[in-house]
Amino acid sequence: MEIIPEIHQVEGVNGNCYVIVRDGLTIIDTGLPRNSPKILSYIRDQLHRSPAEIRTIILTHFHLDHAGNVTALKNASGGAAKVAVHEADAAYVSGKTPPPRPKGVMGLLVRIIGIFMKPDIFQPDILLNDGDRVEGLVCIHLPGHTPGSIGLLDEGTRTFFAGDTLRFDGKTLEGPPEQFTMDVDRARQSVRKIASLEFDLILSGHGVPLRPGASGKVREFAKTYGPAGS
Repeated sequence: MEIIPEIHQVEGVNGNCYVIVRDGLTIIDTGLPRNSPKILSYIRDQLHRSPAEIRTIILTHFHLDHAGNVTALKNASGGAAKVAVHEADAAYVSGKTPPPRPKGVMGLLVRIIGIFMKPDIFQPDILLNDGDRVEGLVCIHLPGHTPGSIGLLDEGTRTFFAGDTLRFDGKTLEGPPEQFTMDVDRARQSVRKIASLEFDLILSGHGVPLRPGASGKVREFAKTYGPAGS
């Protein structure tokens, strides 16, 4: 579905997969494994573009439900697409560092899912840092959920892609789920970092778009999200 001109979401993909349609195609997050057919079908049938036009695949972080289809999409581009991830998450997507698993019941669930869905192992082409620009988007480093979690600010459309650092379910704005967050205190700091930015629309890794006046709503949320000094 088209959210605003040039920015689309591929429905039915968990987590959210966004496609920016300009001279080429930029994909932000790719969802759980086995969703590449949905993404490629959307590109062909809804956008009437070719997968060969996928220029860049940007990951907001390394988790399976965001990085699950990178190799399939890069292959569909003829190998031309560049994969961008923050340098602090690069070792996870390349398989050099095994991802941590949640404790308790959630950890067991993740292990069971892992039997059926294997992580996509690949070498990123672009290592991002705070303030870098990629396809016209400003990379905002938001450590906490993962060490290399990022947001992406599209200044032209005043849109902020938040990854999992923020999520909106249509009623409530929340931070990342604590059981899947590697450093909750740093995640709180990252939410306050987002609150210092200006944007009209926020698009998260899960949930629905938040608009209008999204940055003001994030500022209100940040006041109540965890200890002020954390």
